[in-house]
Amino acid sequence: MAKKDKNQGGKPFEIPRPVFPKRAVVTGGMPYGNKELHFGHVGGMLVFADTYARFLRDRIGKENVIFVTGTDCYGSPIAEGWRKKVEDGSFSGSLEDFVRMNHEKQKATLVDYGISPNLFAASGLDRAKEIHAEVTDWFLRSLYEKGQLERISTQQFFDEKAGVFLNGRQVIGKCPVEGCQSEKGYADECDLGHQYMPKDLIDPVSTLTGEKPVMRPVTNWYFKLRDYEQLMKDWVEQLKKRKDVRPVVWKTIDEFLKPPVIYIKREFEEKYLSLRGTMPAHEYLEEPKKPSFTVVFKELHDCDEACRILSQNGIRYRTGKTLVPFRLTGNIEWGVPAPVLEGEEGLTVWVWPESLWAPISFTQTYLEQIGHDREEWRDFWCSKDSNVYQFIGQDNIYFYGIAEPAMWMAQQASETKTADVPDGELQLPIIVANHHILFLNKKASSSGKVKPPMADELLAYYTPEQLRMHWLGLGLGQQSVSFAPKPLDPDALALEAQGQKYADPVVKDGLLLSNVYNRMIRTAFYTTQKAFDGILPDLAPEESFVADAKKAVLDYERHMSRFAFHQCTYVLDSYIRSGSKYMARAVKPDEQSPEELAQALANLFYMIRIAAVLLHPMAPFGTEKVREYLQVDERIWSWDTILEPLTAFVEPHHALKFLPPRTDFFTRHESQFAAEA
Repeated sequence: MAKKDKNQGGKPFEIPRPVFPKRAVVTGGMPYGNKELHFGHVGGMLVFADTYARFLRDRIGKENVIFVTGTDCYGSPIAEGWRKKVEDGSFSGSLEDFVRMNHEKQKATLVDYGISPNLFAASGLDRAKEIHAEVTDWFLRSLYEKGQLERISTQQFFDEKAGVFLNGRQVIGKCPVEGCQSEKGYADECDLGHQYMPKDLIDPVSTLTGEKPVMRPVTNWYFKLRDYEQLMKDWVEQLKKRKDVRPVVWKTIDEFLKPPVIYIKREFEEKYLSLRGTMPAHEYLEEPKKPSFTVVFKELHDCDEACRILSQNGIRYRTGKTLVPFRLTGNIEWGVPAPVLEGEEGLTVWVWPESLWAPISFTQTYLEQIGHDREEWRDFWCSKDSNVYQFIGQDNIYFYGIAEPAMWMAQQASETKTADVPDGELQLPIIVANHHILFLNKKASSSGKVKPPMADELLAYYTPEQLRMHWLGLGLGQQSVSFAPKPLDPDALALEAQGQKYADPVVKDGLLLSNVYNRMIRTAFYTTQKAFDGILPDLAPEESFVADAKKAVLDYERHMSRFAFHQCTYVLDSYIRSGSKYMARAVKPDEQSPEELAQALANLFYMIRIAAVLLHPMAPFGTEKVREYLQVDERIWSWDTILEPLTAFVEPHHALKFLPPRTDFFTRHESQFAAEA
């Protein structure tokens, strides 16, 4: 028999409900500090992180939720972006000035969209910079002391004409990973996140001089990622059984948990067969119907040796996805200083690793900022009573779903490591990865052919809540979806120029609030003002309305626990339209007695209140305006009293705030009215 779950108001839920943690950290992938936010940062990830953080604040208490993200200040993309702007005369300040300018622009954009991190920090600025450096030093030293680091000498690209080593973004070529569709491969990763050794990059060119760089030896620290292959496999098996982990997450991780392989084009098969005996032990898969054949190795070092032999003999190949040592340090000047270990001085930490633990340092920064002990970060990151939710795009699953969990496992104190992390150790995050949000059916990238619109640019055509509701309803958790705003869609504009009507999908999704829900709220207020002098009826809703609310609440909560945001919008659509239909047939002041009208308004205000609570994480501006005019405090958002009517939060004969004529709680952008004129 299902255990009854009661809220404080005493109204029972008869069916099992999702279990939420006592505390939570919500993080969003960090945008680089070399530019403003484009629509993908906001609409593809940060709106979802914000919505879930707002939901958890209502669900488990805002004091138990820390939502942190920030500007990723370090790394070669930023240093290279700054260098180019100084070179062309479009920027004259220091590299730190450049990062600070972009950080402040990013922060302002989040405010405009109602995205509400407890802290939007910057890993290379101010107090957050200092704490991030301390956390970085601790993290790397801890891994070293546990024997989880290894020093590896590799070849790094060197531009002989410029006389300098080249950082990651100063080399460009073709990604060597089999099947990769990346448009750009850099020194040791492509723009789709695939990792490889620099020597494997195909057709490298220096962006400084346009010359082909040579390779020179460098020594760096690497995390022993391959040692965690079995633990990662165990963890993936756990993920496959969870309803709150999207298949794209465990499928992507699973792709890398394969033995090292090399793919060789069929045209080189005869030459390979003549060298086969000189190569380390491997399995040769003929696969006659494929344009390439495969050779499989048990050990990564054997695969590396085979790659060397193939390269020496002019055989072109691509490597498969597999776990490789995860580089932690580099020699780029603009980076977090690495601890000096075994005499290796002058190294900085590669930007990707330090961005993985940046949310930990940001959590500490926030706790210090509000007057708490920084060590309280462990209550949020290391307790089994707490969850960490990381919202990212699917391109970054390699880092957040492979490198990070393995390093978290490595931080366990016990010698016998398992995928089940004990209480007191870094808990493995829940990764919420969205598929690509496309722009006009194409993948947009600041470094690609299709340039994405900036997030601020969209606010010239839409309200923040129109965009939030549209993005949340796209179903990015299931598949890649195109964002096609009419004002930026040449095809749509061409059709309209020919006299054909074209419904803007963004505006269409916002009509539920700007038309239907608005009408419900305004009707309730104006009728109450006219019939009862603006005094809220002191009546409970009828039981059928409580039952309908209970169903909507449970459906919404279940979908939210699985990050099915588009399903939550469907619940709201159904519930609000039901309320609108009730309003149309039941609120008829000229045909009802005062008692009948009061009960109808009590029912309507109850539906408005339930819809507002469910909408609160998604559309914060409009719902806060609803709360303002209802004249109730923030207790209305708490899920502890989710089924209680408005009368539970106010004194008898409660006066609503006067609503002037033609007041909107949710509106369309002014440009949309101008377009209709």
